[in-house]
Amino acid sequence: MVNSIKLLNYGDKGETLIKGEVMGYTFGNLIESKRTEIKDYWNERMIEARPKNTVIPLDKKILESTNDNYIDLIFDYLNGTQSDDVHLQGLVKRFLAFGWPLSYLMSGLQVFRSALVSILLEENNENKGQLVLLFKEMDSIMNPIFEQLIEDATNSWEETVSIQKRALLELSAPLIPILDNIAVMPLIGTIDTERAKLIIENLLNGVIQHRSEVVLIDITGVPIVDTMVAHHIIQASEAVRLVGANCILVGIRPEIAQTIVNLGIDLKDFPTRSSLQKGVETALKLTKRKIIHTNGEG
Repeated sequence: MVNSIKLLNYGDKGETLIKGEVMGYTFGNLIESKRTEIKDYWNERMIEARPKNTVIPLDKKILESTNDNYIDLIFDYLNGTQSDDVHLQGLVKRFLAFGWPLSYLMSGLQVFRSALVSILLEENNENKGQLVLLFKEMDSIMNPIFEQLIEDATNSWEETVSIQKRALLELSAPLIPILDNIAVMPLIGTIDTERAKLIIENLLNGVIQHRSEVVLIDITGVPIVDTMVAHHIIQASEAVRLVGANCILVGIRPEIAQTIVNLGIDLKDFPTRSSLQKGVETALKLTKRKIIHTNGEG
């Protein structure tokens, strides 16, 4: 049993600081010497803390096995270079690779800290000064893990949200070929600056990919057309024209037309049609084609 702490003097003022040594062992060695007790304590409480209705496996044996892997990572970290940021980031990266909820990972660290507190109290309950120093040493080890875990989990979540948002934006501005050399881009919802950039990007890429000569921008599903929205649409039209295609704005409802007039928005260089059908008819004329109506045979 460890029953004494080796303290080292440090600094000109003779301050007494702990250097993580307990009878010649590092703090990590002290924890390692109590590995079995800590794991038993940890596993028992982590089974109790098992979250409900999550991706955490509900089978007790599987949960115990994955929990063992989790706590083994903590022990491996404590036996390594604790001040190495790269080492710490590697630890947290492996935590997140489990795919567990952040709340469960945080609970695991809290239970581990509780186990350390119990061990330290048991071994050093007679010397309050040394106990305080040990608690400081423990905090200096555990706190960076908490902080790194929260930071990396937040960054991972933000990156996931960003990717999903980008995917949704791409789906919200598709360029769909409907006839040879004719494509339509149906727009639904509001158009902000970020989405406008994506619209232009998809338009240009789509025109090249589908060899479109005419592009119909359908704003039937756009609830409001103000000066900013009109500006974005005009920019998109000009961009399409620069790559050698014509652009027609379709789906202009009466209230949208009135708004455009009241705002003094100039669309004289931008062909417009009230419906997609009329826009398609115009597109066929621009590509020297037309719709021929024939009588069907009964």
